[in-house]
Amino acid sequence: MSTAWLITMGLALGSVLWAELVRDSYHALAHVWSPLYRLHAWHHRVFRPDLSVVSTEIYQKAHWYNDVPESLVMLSCGLILPMGIWLWQGSWSWALAASLGMFYTFSFLVAAIARGLGIPSADEITDLTHRPGPFLTPPTPWRVNRTYHWRHHFDSQNAYFCGTLTLVDKFLGTALALKGKKIAVTGASGSLGMALLSELHGHGAKVIALTSGDRPLSLIVNGETVPIKTEQWTVGQEKQLLELFKDIDILVINHGVNVHQQRTAIAIEEAYEVNTFSAWRMLELFLQTVKTNKDIATKEVWINTSEAEVNPAFSPLYELSKRALGDLITMRRLDAPCVIRKLILGPFKSNLNPVGILSANWVAKEIVKAARRDTRNIIVTINPLTWLLFPLKELMVSSYFRLFTRR
Repeated sequence: MSTAWLITMGLALGSVLWAELVRDSYHALAHVWSPLYRLHAWHHRVFRPDLSVVSTEIYQKAHWYNDVPESLVMLSCGLILPMGIWLWQGSWSWALAASLGMFYTFSFLVAAIARGLGIPSADEITDLTHRPGPFLTPPTPWRVNRTYHWRHHFDSQNAYFCGTLTLVDKFLGTALALKGKKIAVTGASGSLGMALLSELHGHGAKVIALTSGDRPLSLIVNGETVPIKTEQWTVGQEKQLLELFKDIDILVINHGVNVHQQRTAIAIEEAYEVNTFSAWRMLELFLQTVKTNKDIATKEVWINTSEAEVNPAFSPLYELSKRALGDLITMRRLDAPCVIRKLILGPFKSNLNPVGILSANWVAKEIVKAARRDTRNIIVTINPLTWLLFPLKELMVSSYFRLFTRR
């Protein structure tokens, strides 16, 4: 009896998930297949950047030309599951359970028709991701909120296709658009810094190198030297970057120091000043620039905290300073005004770690790939313990901070 009940529940929930996957796939297809885009384009004519409606006429037509056909496709595809179950098992109860997605879809169809007819308050009740007003939270990682969907209209129409769950965007790598973004990387002259700049440039980002060096940096692209904007700064003088940060979409905090086996007072101060406090000051400075709806939706910080958060790096002061930074970031993310991603990286070959196992170029590719899938804790390592220990550690520490700190 319990097994049959679990199967019934699984079929019901699976049918709803199937409906969502069909809807989001239809949406993504509409942006690459012109016959569908001619209908879908009406949806992109409706809203201003503040999500107010351009005109009632266009708003209503958009539902007849886009939302109603989309719902009909969802209904048609929704027939596949119950018909398949009936033909395979001949069970009416299981076929009925697998029909829940069709009833779920029918609610979208009714709502789209109501909005198309201009029924009063239909939009306020059913069109929640298009309501105007200030954004209260950054884009959420698994469920589409207004902030997430706003980006599809005004950040990139070639990304952010999902309507309720973000699964299709994660699968396609369209949960974060990088093309045209202004991305600044600290520690830019290091192995990972240069690899990240090159990888991000390859995805169409406008990269900016932040370095303590005194020479402009450049990338080698297809055998040619490409100069990139380079800004010089030094630890302790983070405030000089405030004006630059106002114009930056994504800040990658990647600088650090490894004092190796030292344990002197000077080494302790240097490790914490560079790895913890400089990164923290830079983060807070950048968060000051997050003020508008656009900032909340599109600005991000990526912070290299290292897998030293949970595993030994055989450099105690490096571990301690990185763990302190990691815990501070976990606390700050509880009410941060924009997305903050952690980069939990295994040992890659660099000046800080000349015996590193991984290639900096490979690590950079994996970081960008995970970010485009909207991974908030980006783990790149060959150590299986990190994949197990870090999520547990992050859950425990964030829960502790939620319980014993206040906003």
